[in-house]
Amino acid sequence: MINILFCGNDKVFDGMLTCALSILKRSKSDEPFTFYVYTMDVSHIKDTYLPVSDRQMNFFEGIIKRYDPLNTAVKIDVTDIYLKEFAGCPNESAYCSPYTLIRLFADLVKGMPDKLLYLDADILFNRDVHLLYDMDIEGYEYAAARDHYGKYLISPNYVNAGVLLFNMKEIRKTGLLRKARELIKTKKLTFADQSAIIRSTEKKKMLPQKFNDQKFLHGHTVVRHFSKRLFWLPYPHTANIKQWNVSLVHKVFGYYCFDDILYEYLFYKEKFTREESKNV
Repeated sequence: MINILFCGNDKVFDGMLTCALSILKRSKSDEPFTFYVYTMDVSHIKDTYLPVSDRQMNFFEGIIKRYDPLNTAVKIDVTDIYLKEFAGCPNESAYCSPYTLIRLFADLVKGMPDKLLYLDADILFNRDVHLLYDMDIEGYEYAAARDHYGKYLISPNYVNAGVLLFNMKEIRKTGLLRKARELIKTKKLTFADQSAIIRSTEKKKMLPQKFNDQKFLHGHTVVRHFSKRLFWLPYPHTANIKQWNVSLVHKVFGYYCFDDILYEYLFYKEKFTREESKNV
């Protein structure tokens, strides 16, 4: 079983769908996939902070089962854990949203597997997921690649937490996530959960940049992470172009190698939208 973890509110649906399709279409696997989704309702903070809906999950699961009937999607509501652990904490207004914090609950959610690949939603796989998932992480808390900008501006081994191959057995032993949660509760951190994870790490496995390419796409790239990036032309500026913005992926990046994934996504998204309109 290959275990994938997404986290977020109902707005991560496009990312979940595109990322999962990229994994399924780019990988040759004899093992089924389980896609875990941590979500929560914290609309008391902001009215758009709503959980991934059951209809979204059912639709998502229907698609992944087209590739293998044994594939499953598991929605886990962590609202109660969040309210107990982080309500009113200094990082509740994190740089993105409170949803960036909930991967820190992986050791509190019962039944989670010993090996778990956490992925931000703005990711596409360019090559087989097994190149990453089958990595030996015995004795390490997790494996991660360097942050494209952080490795220059902060520290040579500063990692990007958008792709984390968790060794939950080791994490439970060292208390990595417990220590990270304590930092979240007590200190205002620049990058919230990412900073907390890095500060709490005892032993991590450094991965080549191809496992989390945040700026470029090469033939050897395994994971292309569509995070916010700096563009120099026509003038220095940042842009946050996600993979589901298909026309911009074509126009700005000039990527057409993901079209089989993205056009299938557009087909399913339109189908889901029509179904939602009927329900309304």
